[in-house]
Parts: sequence; C-alpha cells; structure tokens
Amino acid sequence: MKTALPEYTIEQRISGSFLSRFLQELFRNTGYFPLALILLEFLIEGLNFLKKPDLYLLIPAVLVQAYVLTRWHSTFAWQRLLGSLVAPALYTVGEMAFEGLKFFESPYHVMYLTFALIIGLLQAAQLPQKNMWSDFLLLLENLVRAEILFALYVAFETYSNPTQTVSLIEFFSDGSHQFLALAVFLLGLSAGLANVSSHHYSLLLRQTADQLKVYSEWLLGRNLLGRAINDPNSMRLSRQKRTMMFADIRGFTNWCERRSPEEVASLLNRYYLTVEGLFNNYQIIKYKFTADEVMAVFIEADEAVRAARELQETLGRVLFKRELGVGIGIHTGLLVEGLFGGQNVRFYDVIGDTVNTAERIEKIAKAGEIWISEDTRLSLANRVVGEQKQVTVKGKDQPIEVYLIP
Repeated sequence: MKTALPEYTIEQRISGSFLSRFLQELFRNTGYFPLALILLEFLIEGLNFLKKPDLYLLIPAVLVQAYVLTRWHSTFAWQRLLGSLVAPALYTVGEMAFEGLKFFESPYHVMYLTFALIIGLLQAAQLPQKNMWSDFLLLLENLVRAEILFALYVAFETYSNPTQTVSLIEFFSDGSHQFLALAVFLLGLSAGLANVSSHHYSLLLRQTADQLKVYSEWLLGRNLLGRAINDPNSMRLSRQKRTMMFADIRGFTNWCERRSPEEVASLLNRYYLTVEGLFNNYQIIKYKFTADEVMAVFIEADEAVRAARELQETLGRVLFKRELGVGIGIHTGLLVEGLFGGQNVRFYDVIGDTVNTAERIEKIAKAGEIWISEDTRLSLANRVVGEQKQVTVKGKDQPIEVYLIP
C-alpha cells in the first residue's frame, strides 16, 4: 500500500503549500479590490457600514474566490476567468437580495464587476510559457490593478466633492488629481515591470529546482530526498532494523553473450522501469540497480515480501519470453544506514552483516523463487511459508534457516 511521504513533499517545497498559495492569491489578486472597496465604504458611511450586510457578504465571497483560484492553480484559461468572477458574482447576488437593482446605482459596485472581468480576461490570455505577449499582458494586468485605487478615489471624490467631478476636465483641473493619476500609473508600470522580471526569475528557479529534483531523486530516491530536506540530521549514520531485498536475473550473463549491446541495454532499461514503477507503491527507504541486480531497503518485512511477490509476477511477464527469471532473497536485521563519503562526495548506503546475508540468500534462489531468512519470517504478521531448509552461505560459520515464499 502507498504510504504518506514526509512532512513536506518536494513538490510542495518547490511550488509552495496550499495555504501559502491561498494567501498569495488572496492578498496579491482576489482581495485587492475588495480591500479598497471596504476602506472606501467605511470612509463614506463610518461606523454605520458595520451594520450593513455589505462587509459580511464581501469577505466570505473573497475567501471562496481565493480558494477556488488556488484549487484551479495552473489549470485551463477559462477556469481562471470564471474563478476571477466568483467573488463579485456572489457579492452581487447577495447584495441584490437586500437592495435589488439599486445595487447597481453605486459606481464602485459596477467597478468591481468591470475590473474583475478585465483582470480575469488578462490572466486567462497569458500563456504558461513565458513570451513577449505574456509579459505584455502581465504588465497590463498590473497597470489595471493599480488603476483600481485611482478609480475608487474618483468614486470617493464624486461623493465628497461633487462640484469638482461634474466632468473629466473639471476633475483634472485640480493639480493634485493630475499628480495622483500620473503617480498611480507610474507605480503600476513600475510594479508591472518588477512582476515581469520576478516571473522570469521565478520560472528560472522553478526549472532549475525541477532539474535538481530529478537528479537528486536519481541518487537518493523520492522518500530519502524528502526526508533529507525536511530533516538533514536524519541522514546521519545510525543503526536501524531493516529488511533487505536482493533480486537478480538468472541466466543473464549467458543471455548477454548472444545479444547485441543495444538489445541488452534495452532489456535492462525495461527491467529498471518495471521495478521502479512497482517500488513506487511501497515504503522503501532506498533502492538501487547494479547491472541486473536490484537492492532495496524496506522498513517492514511484510512490505518486502509483498513487493517480492509482485516483483516476481510482474517481471515474469517481462523476462519469461526471453527464457529468463528473477531470484529474490530477503533478510531482516540490524545495519548501519546514512551518508558515507568524504567532504565533497557523499552517497547514501547501508552496510552490515544484514546486507551481506540478504545477498547470500538471493544467490541460492532460482528463477521465480523467493527465499527469506528465519529473522524475516519471525517479523511477518503471517508466518505461513513454504519449503524450509538449511543452507551454508559465504561468511557464516553455521548454516542458516531459509524459507521459500509460496
């Protein structure tokens, strides 16, 4: 069965957790206009604003939209557009239940719908792959978002100074209004250019992180890499009880002598892909390939036996038509695991008699067989096994008990 990965997966480290993306969406996009709108209505109505339903409709609508857009992260463009209209739509429907069509008499209510639609269209039109068109749209999106402040300021001035807002000419005859309009535009342009640059840098970092993730997983495996990032100290050398599995293709050397290097490489790659796809469903600390041999480190003996059974069945379909098969040996015991190496070059490995014994047991297994040690049998929840025998293996003075897994 598939088990939970460490506290944070590599993907979460790179793209951020759901909560971090939700907060980013809330404060950088969804909540931008509503926050300014709440401030505007509070300045106009004072404490009476707290008695009206506006605030208590707007906040939940904003949270719902932020949640929807976070869930629809990196999905279809039309979803981005629809998601951008969630909050204004919910707010409009809720307010109309109290005010009816009078709701649209407030210019800032119409502005909310208008700005949400424009920003949603600009975001939906941006391509996942960054190019000049996407950069231009992102810049335009930031300019539009900056103009929200100026538009709401105009709405506030219309309410507080109606004589100055009878026309655009009258409004811009005031030098402070000219300054504010130009300042908002330049700040929006500056923020847009910074955002474009940040997006390019973020994309480069993401691509680099994805590449490093792939290379690191090749060396450590997904679980170990996640463990190392969450807790670097967990990679220190330590004594642990583990179950070791070794698997090896029987007759592979003779088969290779009659085949071209390309055919041998093709079979090995298919063999590796099959093992990797199967092992992804189990809680394996580490596995590695050495030519046609597979070594895997399991936390639980039961998992190792289940994986061995599935491995025999799956690899049998791959190797049978080539008159090949896999022998598997499993042993449970204490070993030392962690990072070995010098100052600049290190690798994760396991050492100890447990490792050697598991490999020796694998050597006695014929194609299609799985042999386990007495220690592994005693660690199983279901100790029903098949044939039992004593074998003498290299490095052991006394014979050891092994059991055939049916």
